[in-house]
Amino acid sequence: LTMKHFLAIFVARNKEFYRDKASLSWAIIFPVLIITLFAFSFAEDKPQYKIGVHVSDMEAMDALKQQLDVKFVQWIRQDSLPKAINKIKHHQLDLLISSTQISSTQNPSLHYWINASSPGGYFLEQALLEQQRASPLTLHKELVNGRAVRYLDWVIPGILAMNMMFGCRFGVGYVIVNYRQNGVLKRLKATPLNAFEFLTAQIFSRLIISLTTTSAIFIGANYFFDTLMLGSYFHLLIVAALGAISLISIGLISACRTSSTELSNGILNIISLPMMFLSGVWFSLEGAHPHLQLLAQWLPLTHVVEAARAIMLDGASLRDIAPHLWALLGISAASLTLTPWIFRWDKA
Repeated sequence: LTMKHFLAIFVARNKEFYRDKASLSWAIIFPVLIITLFAFSFAEDKPQYKIGVHVSDMEAMDALKQQLDVKFVQWIRQDSLPKAINKIKHHQLDLLISSTQISSTQNPSLHYWINASSPGGYFLEQALLEQQRASPLTLHKELVNGRAVRYLDWVIPGILAMNMMFGCRFGVGYVIVNYRQNGVLKRLKATPLNAFEFLTAQIFSRLIISLTTTSAIFIGANYFFDTLMLGSYFHLLIVAALGAISLISIGLISACRTSSTELSNGILNIISLPMMFLSGVWFSLEGAHPHLQLLAQWLPLTHVVEAARAIMLDGASLRDIAPHLWALLGISAASLTLTPWIFRWDKA
């Protein structure tokens, strides 16, 4: 090792990095964005238990919370009573309360549902019974039985979707940028190949790879961990295919004009990492800030995760998840229409 040679390369690489304004800015801005995202997402301590509330409006829900005065819980309004009961069945809610006459009667009558095998449901029921003894409150109990959705069952659709996202983004976006930087695209431009043919081949190649690897992981997880699967495998495959196409299409857009692999890596990360945290991969956004939930609906990974979970955990049909499918189709159509127009073979 010659120190002179080492220092020459060391100084040259540092100058190269600091002169690359995009990479330097990314190295500073990205961690700030992640810290801000976490601070906004987890500004408050997470409650221990979840209570679903099926009421007519938010005023009735507020009146119910004041009437019951149960502390250290998260109150989540439920629009559909059958879906909420299904959440009780699979331990996704600890307790479900239904009433439409909270604010208009002095002696409210409440129906509540618990799962007989839910520890959280047991403790919340004791709190309700304590409230009944202290105030004029009539309770009607309904027991629900069902297999608990383990965290593993809940998180596996998110992990599979996240793995598919990284494979689609980096397997297409980073590769194309590397082709452009190394001059491969410049050579392909001299052939009869046009941009549409090149991009279509990239899409189908990554689609087959993505579906094959995701299916293999899913089959292995199902065999070794007995994951819950209540819906159709074919419907799940449709969701995976549409999700992969939408993720690939966004990866293509990020690589259409970029010639720096470092900048490309930053762009792919700034697209991928927020989706990993805001799309419900690791934790549910139910009950989160409304602005956060609205932002999540603009992310394709959200629709992939929610549609896959609905099929696997609730036995949903294609009609039930139609909004998610239309969202994925819309994202794919818009991205794939734009990509051939902005694609560039050469470096800037």
